[in-house]
Amino acid sequence: MKKQKADRTPLLTLTAVYAALIYVFTAFLHIPHWTGYIHAGDGILFLAASMLPPGYAAAAGAIGAGMADLLSGYAIWAPGTVVIKALTALCFTAKSKGFLCRRNYIALLPSFLLCAGGYYLYESMVTGNMAAPLAGIPGYLTQTVLSALLYILVGKSFDRINLKERILRR
Repeated sequence: MKKQKADRTPLLTLTAVYAALIYVFTAFLHIPHWTGYIHAGDGILFLAASMLPPGYAAAAGAIGAGMADLLSGYAIWAPGTVVIKALTALCFTAKSKGFLCRRNYIALLPSFLLCAGGYYLYESMVTGNMAAPLAGIPGYLTQTVLSALLYILVGKSFDRINLKERILRR
């Protein structure tokens, strides 16, 4: 007899829920900025990456943030966003008991570097200008700080009620 594969339905469902939340927090809860917009959707991505296996978290981030760009009039940013958000998800771990752990706190630094550096490189490639994209870096810093605050506040609340254990219990 063949081994049965583990039921992926709960993980796929959580991935879809996180993708939808990332989309909402990115497309509808944002502040316009001269290089696009500043949002806290990355905070939801950090939560997803702290709960889901890496591939699922990367998919949630790429789908949610990519759809936000595509459907909000910022389609030019979608290819860069898909890559940057998928890579950002890989900085975090879901292997700890809760959302917040040492590695996930440390992961906030490469998340900033991926956001600022990734969008700087992407905008430089799209515009052919290496100087103008530097003006967007303060916005990316603001976005990452807001997202980190959301992640820490919500992550602490989720850890207090053992949400990860309750949802992923089988």
